[in-house]
Amino acid sequence: MTNAKDHGRQIIVLASGNKGKLHELQDALAPAGLTLRNQSDHGVTEAVEDGATFVENAIKKARNACQQTGYPALADDSGLVVPALGGTPGIHSARYSGEGDSGNNQKLLAAMQGLAGEERSAHFVCVLVLLQSATDPSPLIVEARWHGHIGLAPKGANGFGYDPLFLVTDKDGLTAAELALEQKRAISHRGRAVAMLRAKLGC
Repeated sequence: MTNAKDHGRQIIVLASGNKGKLHELQDALAPAGLTLRNQSDHGVTEAVEDGATFVENAIKKARNACQQTGYPALADDSGLVVPALGGTPGIHSARYSGEGDSGNNQKLLAAMQGLAGEERSAHFVCVLVLLQSATDPSPLIVEARWHGHIGLAPKGANGFGYDPLFLVTDKDGLTAAELALEQKRAISHRGRAVAMLRAKLGC
């Protein structure tokens, strides 16, 4: 990686404008001596996410951030998969309704109306891709999943995205949005992916 540092910490650009992701990832990676900077702080134009998979889109986003900043870049492509809906919303999770988190949640509830039991099972997917440069031929890629069910109504004020609907397995009916950050980080798709990334980095 480039030797660019911030108070002795390695600088990596996060290829996302999502402040929720930045907060979660920065807190999780801070012990590894890494400082994440939002790509918007560098005026990065967002990549076109036209890949068919989470991995493809993550690579596109990381490469785009590297090209425009010259820094190593970390991309997170994640989403919610509902098997009963054929994998929807999947890679389109963030843009599912075109009306932000609230609209996405309402559209998902409407699509799942009448489904019960295991038909409401779902899982989050998180793919993290770290590129040393825009021409890095060997990206570091990790993928993790978090299994649960979709509730009947939003609950909780923490988290973002579909967290208020995602009922966490073995958490007595709590949604991801009702968990404290430390709880969520320990068991979530993103928390697990970050742990895998740190292991690969040896930190």
